[in-house]
Amino acid sequence: MEDSKKVMFEIFRERDGGAYRAVYFTELTEHEKDDALSEAFSGEHIYSGYLLHRERERAKATVNHLLDRLNAGEVISEQEIGCALDGVSV
Repeated sequence: MEDSKKVMFEIFRERDGGAYRAVYFTELTEHEKDDALSEAFSGEHIYSGYLLHRERERAKATVNHLLDRLNAGEVISEQEIGCALDGVSV
């Protein structure tokens, strides 16, 4: 059975060389969406995609680990991010 529920997300770097962050768009309330979209789109795009809903907790843990590495100064390619999320994203 195919997992039809997905969590749309983006990894971005805050404007002017700030911290790397992730936003999970489909989990935001209507009130939060405008601010989150504005912040993400004004930052530097790093990676975006969809996480499988049934794997979202494991996927978020992986994203958090990637963010820790990025914020520590490690350079991680888009391909490496995709590989790290293999099996929990589409």
